[in-house]
Amino acid sequence: MHKGSCLCGAVSFEVTGPLPRATACHCSMCRKATGNYEVGVDVEKSAVTVRGKDNVTWFQSSETARRGFCSRCGSPMFFEFLKADKIGLMLGSFDGPTGIRVSEHIYVGNKGDYYELCDGAPQYETVPGQ
Repeated sequence: MHKGSCLCGAVSFEVTGPLPRATACHCSMCRKATGNYEVGVDVEKSAVTVRGKDNVTWFQSSETARRGFCSRCGSPMFFEFLKADKIGLMLGSFDGPTGIRVSEHIYVGNKGDYYELCDGAPQYETVPGQ
């Protein structure tokens, strides 16, 4: 089981089962929502238990997705495609080691000019397979 929380602890979550591969998104929306590029994992909604749901505020960032953050401290925590059975969890929200690494970078054409991608993971202009 993996656990995580926001900065102030008002929102926490637990994930049952292994974590899938991590993706780093460099699109302008993820950069603006997190203050840098976003790194997360997409897990089945049924594998996640969220505590403090009353402290989660959702912002619909596109016609197909919304982002969840703690209404108390502002920590970005969730990314959810509206018509999917999965939810994205920000890796920075996890407590302790996750045991995974970034497996790919997406939307690298939109990445900020203030950093370089040096981890050797594959880089894509969009999402592979779309």
